[in-house]
Amino acid sequence: MESSGQGKKNPEDLICETHELNNIKKTVAVLSGKGGVGKSLVTSLLAVVMRRKGYNMGVLDADITGPSIPKVFGGDNYKAENSEFGLYPARTHNDIKIMSINLLLEKNDAPVIWRGPLISGTVKQFWTDVIWGNLDLLLFDMPPGTGDVPLTVFQSVSLDGIIIVTSPQDLVSLIVKKAYNMAKGMNIPIIGIIENLSYAVCPGCGKKINMFGESKAEKVAQEMGIPFLGRLPVDPELAELCDKGEIEKFNKNYVDGCIEMIESKLNLSKE
Repeated sequence: MESSGQGKKNPEDLICETHELNNIKKTVAVLSGKGGVGKSLVTSLLAVVMRRKGYNMGVLDADITGPSIPKVFGGDNYKAENSEFGLYPARTHNDIKIMSINLLLEKNDAPVIWRGPLISGTVKQFWTDVIWGNLDLLLFDMPPGTGDVPLTVFQSVSLDGIIIVTSPQDLVSLIVKKAYNMAKGMNIPIIGIIENLSYAVCPGCGKKINMFGESKAEKVAQEMGIPFLGRLPVDPELAELCDKGEIEKFNKNYVDGCIEMIESKLNLSKE
């Protein structure tokens, strides 16, 4: 009979190497405790603004059953390119590299009706088999919650940090702490919390309106001892650009504080 200590794996043993042709300097996962808080929007904005600053950027869409990254970048007709060396991601208008299950489907509105292990395996392949090339930063747009895919990414990729996206609702404290505790339990550095859907601005008087109640994110961040990275409003212009697939045209400074923290914490440099 085997002793109880045999067969146990060190967490580092589960880490997978990316493709041999890749040189990815830093990796950051963007996640949330629940859906509908705009996690993909935040991921996309970070990629757009950082690319504008001169960084070589990639976005790995890890939300297999609800992919949205190609849509916001105008990539309904984008396809990943297969080769004898591996799979090449699509490139957006401003040369952000993106990989999503929608880039592999014949029809981008086809549902992905898969069980957990197959979904997790696909996300892992986006890391191991895709030829990202030289990237200063690869962002993982995670599915909501703390299930199979976040667990797979946390175990398979040596992440440099995570960003938690939240919204100003009553359960925000509990929801954020679930994502926080998962990351801390797996020794993943936490860059901070950013709040989306934080407020709307009256077009007539310019007054900020807390549509979903008073923000609690900053207080929660203080309680957990992690940075608060800022607030994003409900912005009709941004929503329209996303619907049109033209997010790369957006030029407001909503995520500047978040980017400064990423640059500082990761000592990020340009290729």
